[in-house]
Amino acid sequence: MLNTVNKLWFRDPNEPEIYINDVVMRMRAGILLIIPLFMGLTLFDVVYTSSWVVDGNTAVDTYETDWDSNIIYTVEATKRTYDYTLQTWVLFYALFEMIAGMFVWTARLSPTIWLCSFLARHTPPVWKPLVPKRFAWTIGASFILFCLLFFNPDTFAGWVNTLFRSQLLPETENYIPRGIAVNLVWVCIAFMWLEAVFGYCVGCQVHALLVKLGIFKEPCEACNNIDWDEIARKHHKRKHPKKQALKKTEE
Repeated sequence: MLNTVNKLWFRDPNEPEIYINDVVMRMRAGILLIIPLFMGLTLFDVVYTSSWVVDGNTAVDTYETDWDSNIIYTVEATKRTYDYTLQTWVLFYALFEMIAGMFVWTARLSPTIWLCSFLARHTPPVWKPLVPKRFAWTIGASFILFCLLFFNPDTFAGWVNTLFRSQLLPETENYIPRGIAVNLVWVCIAFMWLEAVFGYCVGCQVHALLVKLGIFKEPCEACNNIDWDEIARKHHKRKHPKKQALKKTEE
């Protein structure tokens, strides 16, 4: 427990190349998968369901038919209005989680990192470099920012128009295509599901490709998943052979 509090999901928070426990990271991805699923349900309701609310109790037969011999009724219908306050706050929390995982000091502010580190404290760790994960979370943060713009186009348009003192963006309609937002949510769900279930990080693979192209520097993969506690125990045995022999005699 004390080790979890001190190190959280890091192998050693003070080492030059930071490594995190992939077991904890996958558990966290499974928990955060709830957020894109919630956004997917929201977008399904907005894009694929009717924006009109019809009260069947007000239907009145007009005694007329259309060209297909269907009976025509008059009804009271209201146009649905959408309030994305809850979705906006959830997205801000998701953005916070993406940023929190990128650095040592911000990781201690993340409830999901604390929870998953506690749950995985008895599971053998699998160490992975933080740098590729940080790149993956940057991609996730960009997706979240786009969704924030989609749910709050008028607010962003007001900022832009005020900044440039011109009517560059409309403030009375959503200028972001719905199809882009829907597809991004599906991409987020797929990425996080692959991470949580199969341990396959798409963002890390993109990072590896950029490393091959010479754009990024690759972390020391040879240092992955080394049992540093076992190495420390062996080093202690070599350094204090008499104590180990005495301990075995006593046993």
